[in-house]
Amino acid sequence: MKGVSGGRVRLSLKWRFTVALAALLLLTVSALSWLVLREIERDQRQKVEAELKRRSELASLRVRQTFLSDSLTDDQTFMRRSGQLLASDLSGLLSGTHIVLYDRKGNEVGNSSPLSTTGSIADTLELAKKGMTVYQVAGDNLIYMSPLVWSIGQVGIVQIHYSLKGDHDFYASIERSMRNIGLTALGISFLIGFLYVQRVTKALAKLRQAADRIRSGDYIGQSPVRRRDELGELSEGIVYMSREIEQSFARQKQFIGNISHEFKTPLTSIMAYTDLLDMYQDDPALLEEARLRIRKEADRLLEMVEKVLYLSAMEQYEFSQNAETLDISETLGDVCGRMNGKAVQFGLRIITDLRPAAVTADRESLMHIFLNLLDNAIKYNVEGGQINVSCRAEGSRCVVVIRDTGIGIPEEARAKLFEPFFTVSKDRARLTGGTGLGLSLVKRLVELQNGQVTMSDPPGGEQGTVFVVTLPLAASGVSK
Repeated sequence: MKGVSGGRVRLSLKWRFTVALAALLLLTVSALSWLVLREIERDQRQKVEAELKRRSELASLRVRQTFLSDSLTDDQTFMRRSGQLLASDLSGLLSGTHIVLYDRKGNEVGNSSPLSTTGSIADTLELAKKGMTVYQVAGDNLIYMSPLVWSIGQVGIVQIHYSLKGDHDFYASIERSMRNIGLTALGISFLIGFLYVQRVTKALAKLRQAADRIRSGDYIGQSPVRRRDELGELSEGIVYMSREIEQSFARQKQFIGNISHEFKTPLTSIMAYTDLLDMYQDDPALLEEARLRIRKEADRLLEMVEKVLYLSAMEQYEFSQNAETLDISETLGDVCGRMNGKAVQFGLRIITDLRPAAVTADRESLMHIFLNLLDNAIKYNVEGGQINVSCRAEGSRCVVVIRDTGIGIPEEARAKLFEPFFTVSKDRARLTGGTGLGLSLVKRLVELQNGQVTMSDPPGGEQGTVFVVTLPLAASGVSK
């Protein structure tokens, strides 16, 4: 549970949750108990005050009735003469309640229990003499004083003694019950919460173990935690991440292996010709052939390095895109013009059918896309063949079609056509200088423009290959 790191004691997540849960439950139970007891206490106080008010009103009414039936008109004389009798009468009327009567000056004139003693009530009596209804509590006893007020003014004060023992016992009983219920609820809630926290922390421990396995290179294929909540979603995310990392490493390993293999071929050729030059330095024909071959292999190496660096930058960074609205027919026309010289060298014709279509894309990326596709159409064509390039708007998309009359691509090779370093024919690739990176680069660049690139056969069973690039049309018109 605990460990020492940098001089500090580390508390595990399970125990942190447990302590926090215990504190929360204790606070909740304590707060609820306090609120309930407070309401009970307030309700008791209101009931006692209402009862004492009723008794004081009844006492005032009885004293007034007795005074009115007396022939004397002096209230103070009446209180002195009749006070003791009234106190005893009121005590019987109020079920044996201890009653004390005072005249308006605060002099005691009657006491239903003369032998009983009370504490100091001077301050309370002074407030009652001023016409206030007041009471004081001493232990289990409550002394309640209310002025006797008639139409002639205040004639005296009635003091009622009330025992709070029953109320205190009831409150203490409720308090004990609340404490027992609270402790029981706290214990049960804590147990349930602890089991749930333990279950959650076990799931977190499994997720941590899965992460440690991935970090050490031991990739997982199944979810370590099966739950229908956020932890279950996190577990699925870890599995997905593990698969992606494993596939990424596999692709990286394959990529490095392909680079090593592809770099080795032209380098071997260059080294072979340099060895031949050392052996036959006086052979002009060999010198010319070696010069051409070395230059061709060097160009192939340079193209391969440039495309590898380009793909690597796209893989690792958010590749820079400067989107602008442009006419795709103008871009294609520019590309076809650049590649026309190379096509003529191979005895090929480029035929175009370019219709205006506005797209929002990166101009440099479009140049890379179409230059690579046209270069492939030239390299893998047949002598005397042709290349058809067209573009048009269809619905919300711009469709670019590049069709050649070349050797075509077998059905079994199409699934890997856009993978790095894949070539349909290794011998043909070496002969034409292909690197197997062009179509991979094309696919990535097209996707960055929110487009798609696909390959199909020419209609009617004719020989050749058709590449179709679709891009979303711009919302505005064609920029000129």
